[in-house]
Amino acid sequence: MSAHRIQHKVNHVALVVDCSGSMRPHQSQLIRVVDEFVAGLKAESDSLGHETRISLYSFDHRVENLVWDMDVKHLPSMRGLYSVKNGATALIEASLKSLDDLGHIWEEYGEHSFLQIVVTDGEENASGGDRRHDGDMSILGPWLDRITARMGGLPDHWTSAILVPNSLAKRTAQNYGFPAGNIAIWDADSHEGVKEAIGTVRAAATSFLRGREKGVRGTKNLFAVGQDLSVDDVRAKLEPIAADKFRLLQVDTDMNIRSFVDAHPEVTYERGSCYYQLGTRVQVQADKEVIVVEKETGRAYTGDAARSLLFGTGIQGTVSVKAGHNPALEVYVQSRSASRKLKAQTRLLVLV
Repeated sequence: MSAHRIQHKVNHVALVVDCSGSMRPHQSQLIRVVDEFVAGLKAESDSLGHETRISLYSFDHRVENLVWDMDVKHLPSMRGLYSVKNGATALIEASLKSLDDLGHIWEEYGEHSFLQIVVTDGEENASGGDRRHDGDMSILGPWLDRITARMGGLPDHWTSAILVPNSLAKRTAQNYGFPAGNIAIWDADSHEGVKEAIGTVRAAATSFLRGREKGVRGTKNLFAVGQDLSVDDVRAKLEPIAADKFRLLQVDTDMNIRSFVDAHPEVTYERGSCYYQLGTRVQVQADKEVIVVEKETGRAYTGDAARSLLFGTGIQGTVSVKAGHNPALEVYVQSRSASRKLKAQTRLLVLV
């Protein structure tokens, strides 16, 4: 009689965090929000029955491993592990080092997936040697070749993502080989920006773990939400809104919410009663409610569990999100601004 082996899901997450001098104003905030990120991984893994292991790296012009492939249940606080140095930014070297290290993990048993997330507030200027003072970028050539080759050759069950400080850095990250859908911009100049960055990463990691339940082992659209939602989940966990309590209106041309609503006599503009359809990346503050709509039936659902269903358990702050592709469901976000611009070919949900 042959034995049956349990094929359990194992997630290996590497968080690679910039510790160069410019991160100094954010050190204590970063420690706190990374601890929250780990707590979120633990909660989601527990609810799904996954094993999730985490590695932590910090980098300035040197790359240092702080924690190696540890069960998230046992990870201590980042306090005492992470500290800001005075060095430059070896972004490529750090990205490659963490990928190369993860490549040594044996995958014979279990169903493994790998998720690398890099957080930086600056541009590459140190891989292969500290070039802060001479400005000589010629040494970078071989490192560019290495990272584009490594990123281009990642297996389907590997996901590599990065948070960068601006659109120029986003283009650079794309040149390195990070998929456009796995790059998010964060505000590196404020404490709130750091909190939002980790909230964004936490929502992404939650989406990643839930996607694993549906057989998705890797993604090139990590920083999107809603693609992993099922109609059954929505019906089971959220509360239906009575059909006579809302209207769904088609937006044909770009215009602000107030003008759009005023042009429709069947609804009246009231602050907080309008929900725009989630599309391109937006900031969703902690006090904004969300509604999920079934495309086929037009039924709408909301409730206290809506945000955690979309963004992850326990995420309190602002998250930076965009809509993932979901053939059955649409996500709507509350707006309290009369001047918010609605996009053509979307819909507006108005509570009545």
